[in-house]
Amino acid sequence: MKRDVIVACDFKDRQDTMEFLKKFNDVKPYLKIGMELFYGCGPDIVREAKAMGHKVFLDLKLHDIPNTVKKAMKNLAVLGADMVNLHAAGTIEMMTAALEGLEAGTAAGKERPLLIAVTQLTSTSQERMQNQLLINATIEECVAQYAKNAKIAGLDGVVCSPLEAGLVKTACGKEFLTVTPGIRFADDSKDDQVRITTPAKAKDIGTDYIVVGRSITAAEDPVAAYNRAVGDFV
Repeated sequence: MKRDVIVACDFKDRQDTMEFLKKFNDVKPYLKIGMELFYGCGPDIVREAKAMGHKVFLDLKLHDIPNTVKKAMKNLAVLGADMVNLHAAGTIEMMTAALEGLEAGTAAGKERPLLIAVTQLTSTSQERMQNQLLINATIEECVAQYAKNAKIAGLDGVVCSPLEAGLVKTACGKEFLTVTPGIRFADDSKDDQVRITTPAKAKDIGTDYIVVGRSITAAEDPVAAYNRAVGDFV
């Protein structure tokens, strides 16, 4: 699997998104479309990004009863995204149902989207996980177990912080994908994430995809910032 940089398009609407993408002439970055943009624009924003030549990671983090997630994934499959996700906390049964729905919704002859599971959000600290979620395992133990559950369910990989990518590979094998948000350049603000690292360190750890948001989208020169991330990681 070739490493890649995914740009988090956490914009409020289509106009802001297209203004940003216009800056990238011949380059077609892999894009993350998350809840804010998807809920604001609807599924057409995915179709439009695909029509422009971008790969799309549709980051909606589904988490519901297995039957509901299965039906939702079947509908999401027709949008043409290259990667979709859900919460590993929804259990092996939910993840298995999601994969079934995704396969059922993928058109004959088309490759189904990659399906990955969120382990613990990069905004979650050890203290918050134990005191608020009442999970007494360490973050590392929790992430490793969630990753193992995702592999049992047949998923392609997980979302985890770059700090846990190595242990996921150890627990699930090198071919099991790791998608890591929480990426900042060394001279950037941490904002609301607590488990972060740089593109260069993420490469050394061995993760497959990094998701970079404000370090690129809020940069004075987003194209230069994107190229910097690619140069450090790919």
